[in-house]
Amino acid sequence: MRAASAAHSRIAGWTVLMAVFVSLFMPLTVGRAAGTGLEERRQAGPRGQSGCGVRAGVPSLRAVTPDLRTERLTLSPYVRADEDDFVALFQDTRVSRWMGDGPRSEAADRALFGRVFTDVYPADRFAVWAVRHDGRYAGHAEIKPSPEPWLDGHELVYALTPAVQGLGLGRELAAALTAYGHDTLGLAEVHATVDARNAPSLSLLAGLGYTRVRDMPQEDGGTTSHLTHRRR
Repeated sequence: MRAASAAHSRIAGWTVLMAVFVSLFMPLTVGRAAGTGLEERRQAGPRGQSGCGVRAGVPSLRAVTPDLRTERLTLSPYVRADEDDFVALFQDTRVSRWMGDGPRSEAADRALFGRVFTDVYPADRFAVWAVRHDGRYAGHAEIKPSPEPWLDGHELVYALTPAVQGLGLGRELAAALTAYGHDTLGLAEVHATVDARNAPSLSLLAGLGYTRVRDMPQEDGGTTSHLTHRRR
């Protein structure tokens, strides 16, 4: 996926939504340069209830999407009332230009949101979170098996609304997703796919210890950079 994450990862200029997103059925990523994470249909790997700020002893709405907290952000499963905020995020071209195949119609984004509840959550396919800051919707996040045929592993996907960019939240979100991948899912490696032109996202991930592994040419003439964070 070209994050999530998308966050400075493809998020509005930053995203990686990193692979981290939306891939619900199309690649998305924080830090990801493409997709919306929700596009991925493969089952996520092992899951747990501790690490990366998971609130021990507090049951989440979905076993595979536990509630997470960072210093300033809350990540929780989507609820139906989030639809308009989700659609507004992905309809904003400052965000969607870094995700998947770029901006799509409002109807397509609403259908994508619906698949969170019909295809992803019911089957516990992978973690998909609504991100909130000060109690308000602030973005989208995922960690899931990569839909890229050349990437065997989990990647981040995340995206933040333009209103909260520039506050350092992209780094905070990407760090939390990375820790969740290592500490809760038990992954030795967490990946991100980012548009090679997305310098802020590449810099953000590098600052978190991600290493640029390779650059993959895309059919549209662009290039996707593959980055990996290895557990220390």
